[in-house]
Amino acid sequence: MSRKEDILYNKNSNNDNDLDKNLTSENETKDNNTKKEKITKTDVIKFLLYILAIFLITFCILHFLGQRTRVSGSSMEATLSDGDNLIVDKLTYRIWDPERFDIVVFPYEGPGSSDSFFGKTYYIKRIIGLPGETVYIDYDGNIFINGVKLDENYGLARISNPGIAAEPLVLGEDEYFVMGDNRNNSSDSRFSNVGPIKGSHFTGRALCRIYPFDKICGLTDK
Repeated sequence: MSRKEDILYNKNSNNDNDLDKNLTSENETKDNNTKKEKITKTDVIKFLLYILAIFLITFCILHFLGQRTRVSGSSMEATLSDGDNLIVDKLTYRIWDPERFDIVVFPYEGPGSSDSFFGKTYYIKRIIGLPGETVYIDYDGNIFINGVKLDENYGLARISNPGIAAEPLVLGEDEYFVMGDNRNNSSDSRFSNVGPIKGSHFTGRALCRIYPFDKICGLTDK
């Protein structure tokens, strides 16, 4: 083979090698792109499953365990104030019955109640009378349960209006007599638009105050 032919052969050989390298490089690029596409799809699926899991956990907590609520108004002064943020325990009453002096949250369903897109109107009050008991409030503002004066000091002031409890009021099955601590500025079971509340209507009990931060405290101590 002449020197000229040898040079041409080497050039062709080099061209073939370069072509093989280019084909290999293109194949590797395609493989890498395919892997990236597979990884991307897997990551998207994992992310969607993660979001779904968070949503389900949040739903279960809010629906079955508890929720945050904000006090509006002064009917529970001086225990709770307008703007206080509370955690409402929604689990306890699924297991145990409500107790006297529990602070409870329930939907108000009387005249003027709201059930709009923005939600229902909720009341927050304290349990005074239990199912089967007879509640009576005299005109000196004293509360009597089954003829015995109730020993309590939650009321902000002496009751000036006994309402329907001016006559002995017998509570039915699952009925609770509730009142605000600000007795003379509270719409509660003393008045016919509220009346005794069914325990099955309770959203839950106020567990603790979480805001304002300088007033964080539990609300379940008797």
